[in-house]
Amino acid sequence: MANHKSSIKRIRSNNAKRLRNRYQKKTVSTLIKNLKSLESKEDLKKDLPKVLASIDKLAKKNVFHKNKASNLKSKLMKRANALAKAAKAAPAKTK
Repeated sequence: MANHKSSIKRIRSNNAKRLRNRYQKKTVSTLIKNLKSLESKEDLKKDLPKVLASIDKLAKKNVFHKNKASNLKSKLMKRANALAKAAKAAPAKTK
């Protein structure tokens, strides 16, 4: 156990920050998982900006490393574009 008053305070604040970071990280992970499960282009188009903004905020606060945030955003955009492309191609096949 720490002996100095400042180190005791530091441990307490680090624990609070750790819990806050875990909560925020888990929340964004859940948003990403929900976004990946979407199949309709409209739902994806509605939710994607919120998820990307959340990822950016956590990268800014150093919860996610900036490269990890970039990779996550890239994968989500790739999926969104593929879904949009599939949605455009599907009506052409039925005609």
